Amino acid sequence: MRIALNQISSSADPAENLATIRTHVAAAAAEGARIVHFPEAAQCRFGVPLTPIAEPLDGPWATAVQEIADEHNVVVVAGMFTPGIDGRVSNTTLVTGNGLHLGYDKIHLFDAFGFRESDNVTPGDKPVTFSVDGTTFGLATCYDVRFPELFRALAETAPVILLGASWGAGPGKAAQWDLLIRARALDATSWVLACGQADPSADHGSAPTGIGRSAVIDPLGTVRAQLGGAPGTILSDVDIPLVDEARAMLPVLANRRL
Repeated sequence: MRIALNQISSSADPAENLATIRTHVAAAAAEGARIVHFPEAAQCRFGVPLTPIAEPLDGPWATAVQEIADEHNVVVVAGMFTPGIDGRVSNTTLVTGNGLHLGYDKIHLFDAFGFRESDNVTPGDKPVTFSVDGTTFGLATCYDVRFPELFRALAETAPVILLGASWGAGPGKAAQWDLLIRARALDATSWVLACGQADPSADHGSAPTGIGRSAVIDPLGTVRAQLGGAPGTILSDVDIPLVDEARAMLPVLANRRL
């Protein structure tokens, strides 16, 4: 199955970001992509008030993404913000197109490295999967990558895990990202397709607005493709049967005791 990872640099304008999504979906569909993946916060970057931005899954922004996906006969996966509780928002991954329209609310909130996502975001409480052409896909968002138990839970049914991110910059953070995405692929013996926000080359304070380094990692932890910091696209033909081969060779899911 061909999957496109679109490493973009979101602005604070959802309409502008929607136009970017439209352009990238058309290009990916023309190249035969079945799923077109965008990063966390594709609707609007971090570093601005998010409550005025948040819309429900049946609101105009998500509906417009659904129309784009249906127009090009693809499934679009993109980060957005939906209304939460207590004036906060939910950090939601939208999955839409081809009869799908659902969201995953980020479970693990980025209260680390001096940033407190939980001040503005309501956490999700359950893993989410979806199916395209008979293959099940799991969803994870950014800080989730530090929690292997989520990836193992997704791996029970999902041979491919789509990870969207807007990774915070800082000393050692790029190396941690590279390590973590490979480790989670090995933990799950699943493909991990990690799509991050590009490095914006701008100072947005302490807001995590991306470092790039989107990557495709196979079930044995090998990096099949990776971008640098600039905007770009990876088109990846994901070999689903390789997951069964990897799990036969390295049966960590079957051998676990805890």
